[in-house]
Amino acid sequence: MSVFHDEAEIIVRAGAGGAGCVSFQRAPHRPRGRPDGGNGGAGGDVYLEASPHCRTLVHFQRRRFFRAENGRPGEGGDRQGRNGVPLVIPVPLGTLVYDAERGRLLKELVSPGERLLVARGGRGGKGNAHFVSSRLRSPRFAQPGEPGQERRLRLELSLLADVGLIGRPNAGKTSLLKALTASRARVGAFPFTTLTPQLGALTLDPAREPLILAEVPGLIPGAHRGKGLGLRFLRHLKRTRLLWQVVDATDIDPDRPLTALEPVEAEMRAYDPQLLTRPRWVILTKTDLLPPDYPLEAVLKALEGAGFPAFPVSALTGDGLPALKAALTAAAGRSALEPPPPREAAPPPSA
Repeated sequence: MSVFHDEAEIIVRAGAGGAGCVSFQRAPHRPRGRPDGGNGGAGGDVYLEASPHCRTLVHFQRRRFFRAENGRPGEGGDRQGRNGVPLVIPVPLGTLVYDAERGRLLKELVSPGERLLVARGGRGGKGNAHFVSSRLRSPRFAQPGEPGQERRLRLELSLLADVGLIGRPNAGKTSLLKALTASRARVGAFPFTTLTPQLGALTLDPAREPLILAEVPGLIPGAHRGKGLGLRFLRHLKRTRLLWQVVDATDIDPDRPLTALEPVEAEMRAYDPQLLTRPRWVILTKTDLLPPDYPLEAVLKALEGAGFPAFPVSALTGDGLPALKAALTAAAGRSALEPPPPREAAPPPSA
């Protein structure tokens, strides 16, 4: 079974500053040369950088401690020590960075190349040349370098997907994802076949970037309280631009079609009410299993009357998939898939 690593805890330590130097000039016929001890270099900072080349936080399972380079000590002849090289740690797009000690959100990294300074390097110590004054002509002391900042960080990954597929177990989400993309996700006729989020890329226009589709494991009543798999993966919907609520068409009561949406809506509302403000389409799957006298048009009309664009599809036969792709192309063309704004960091606690 594959594991989707979307949580990690790491310790970062910035470099310590180099020590200042105690030195005096030595030259022929100058027995009492002036102080010339240089300052130590600053320790390297630690940054987290959003990288499109990272997909999960799996590399933090093998390495949890990161340390930047220390500054070099100062030298005689007024030579300053070299600064420590900053350490840049790549993380996936959509990573939320928390201070693990205080539980405070520091930043959400969503744009390629976006950086966050998480540990500041220590200052280098002053050499004895720095302390020369009219009253202190020959100081014989220097400062040590300051230690670098150390922090414990908690990282959470929130997938940056264009379309998120949600629904109850066995609603046909995985089959739909495989029918639209080259995903190799496992399909099975039993609940919770999908144990981790699955991704697929859908190319609608060769001149544009493909759309990323993310399937979230099936939601059941009580998912927001930890039942099933929903609690851990519901957060991946927070950065999703468009939600597809996938519903098994054979489970819909034609007389009350909206009741099929209520269980998943209740879980989203309990977890984060903002999810219900996200654009949402209803995808009716497994239409090839409907009886010939099923009033499909009436069901579609009722869903659309409630404000949900509805699309009947069959991942097995391919029926309805061209219309779904056309609607998605139109939505992308008119910039209807705008990403939600990044989450703001909480203000630091008052002293």
